[in-house]
Amino acid sequence: MNDAVQGRDWHSLRYQAFRWVKYLTYALLSFNVYLFLEEELVSASYSLSSDFDVGTLVQLFSATLDTAAWVALLLLFELETAVIPDNRLVGMTKRLIHGVRLLCGLAIVSAFTGYWGEWQIFLASASLPAASCDLVGQGWSVLVDFDEFIDLTAENCLALGPDTLNVIRLDQVMASPAAFSSAHDLAFADVINAGAWILVVVVLEIEVRLQLKGGVPRRLQWMLNPTKLVLYATLAVAAVYWGFEGAFLDFWDAALWLFAFVFIEMNVFEWQQDIDAKSLDQAQNQS
Repeated sequence: MNDAVQGRDWHSLRYQAFRWVKYLTYALLSFNVYLFLEEELVSASYSLSSDFDVGTLVQLFSATLDTAAWVALLLLFELETAVIPDNRLVGMTKRLIHGVRLLCGLAIVSAFTGYWGEWQIFLASASLPAASCDLVGQGWSVLVDFDEFIDLTAENCLALGPDTLNVIRLDQVMASPAAFSSAHDLAFADVINAGAWILVVVVLEIEVRLQLKGGVPRRLQWMLNPTKLVLYATLAVAAVYWGFEGAFLDFWDAALWLFAFVFIEMNVFEWQQDIDAKSLDQAQNQS
């Protein structure tokens, strides 16, 4: 009897710890929205001109928009897979969740186009003349790293060297070849990362929809699991790359998201186990 009670207590303690770690992860991801907004506001101050549109704003604040939409989508997955019972996921509740998910999906796709647009910026440059330091005091900026700019001064202009580039798709921005190349690679990593996450959510959506209809068929599960494994591996590689490049916020955010989706995958797995157990019970009762 004591062993049974201790076993239940240990299971309850483990479950509570699991739940608190999960919600702490979600809270940290929510805070990342603020961190990205803070970072992109500084970057936008060097990139915005008097002539801009909604597309430009999406491009400049793509990480903030993307992270905010993903946090909302993550909470929706949590509600569907671990909080709201299956028999309550009907009617207005179901329509409301689907409506919010649609808005999040549109925001995520918009953010992807923003990442794509940022990458396109670093596909074009032009050499600046040797007298580029004469531009000091005329509103020019220096690209130090991806989304990181400083005002052009006589000192940092001399440090750029003779091969200084004009980032022609930004307003009065110059860069060293090394900084320009690094920004290009980081922008491309954003595109790959965002695309992989979109595919992850498509696969999870398929799983959730099938769960609501009675469970994922085994044959399809054998196809979905390897697909997700490849996608998660791609995301892990992107996170490691950001870590080596010194893009700490991107690395931290990517690692948190991978950790968060471990919980979502566990929710989906347990949900499938419950459906299988109910199906087995029904089959035994009928026999």
